[in-house]
Amino acid sequence: MASVGGARPCGFVTTEEFGPAVVATTLSGHSTPLWTSARLAVKRWRVFKTTFTRPRLIGLALAAAVLALDQWIKQLMIGPLALRERQMIDLMSFFDLRWAENYGISLGLFTAQSMEMRWLLVAVTSGIALIVVAWMLREKLLGDIIPLALVLGGALGNIRDRVRFGYVVDYADLHFGEWRPFLIFNLADAAITIGVVIILARSFLSHEKSPKPDSNDAAALPEN
Repeated sequence: MASVGGARPCGFVTTEEFGPAVVATTLSGHSTPLWTSARLAVKRWRVFKTTFTRPRLIGLALAAAVLALDQWIKQLMIGPLALRERQMIDLMSFFDLRWAENYGISLGLFTAQSMEMRWLLVAVTSGIALIVVAWMLREKLLGDIIPLALVLGGALGNIRDRVRFGYVVDYADLHFGEWRPFLIFNLADAAITIGVVIILARSFLSHEKSPKPDSNDAAALPEN
C-alpha cells in the first residue's frame, strides 16, 4: 500500500523493519510462537529417537506379530476348523488339536470362577503387560528385548481372549501316550514360556560370566 505524502498508515510495519525485529526478539530471549513450536518439535523427536531405538522397535514389532498370529490361529480354530463343535482333530500320534477353555492365566493357573475374578485377572495381566513394556523400553540390547517381546505378545493375546470371551482359547495338545508334559495350550502360552526361559537363561549366563575378584588383587588390599 502506498503512503500518502510520505506518511505510513498506522499499525503497518515494513518488511525491512520486520526481519530485524524477529532477530532481535529471538536474540533477546523472547522466542516467537513459531520458533518455540520448532524447538519443541525437535526436542520431542530427540526423545522419540532416544526411547524408540531400532532394537526396541524390532521388539515391539515382534510383539505385534505374535499377537496377530495368535489371534489368527484362534480365529481359525473357532471359524473354519470349527474346533469348538468338533472338540478334537487328530493330527499325529503325539499332537492333536483339542478344544479347551482356560478360565485362569497361563497353563490353567488361578482359575477365575466369577465375573469379578475374570476382570481382576484382566487387570492383573494388563498390569504385568505394562511392566513388560516399561522393561523393554529400558533395555538396549536386542538379545534382552526379544524375549520380553515374546512375553508381551503372548500376554496381549490371552488378555484379548479373556476380554472377548471370558476365557482363553486353548487348542494345542502335546502328548506321548497318556502322558502330557503340558496342559492344553496355545501360541500365546508358548511365546510366554519361551520368553521366560530365555530371560532366565540369559540372567544365569550373565551371572556366570560376571568377573570375579582376582586373588592377587584381594591379597594386595591393605589390612585394617
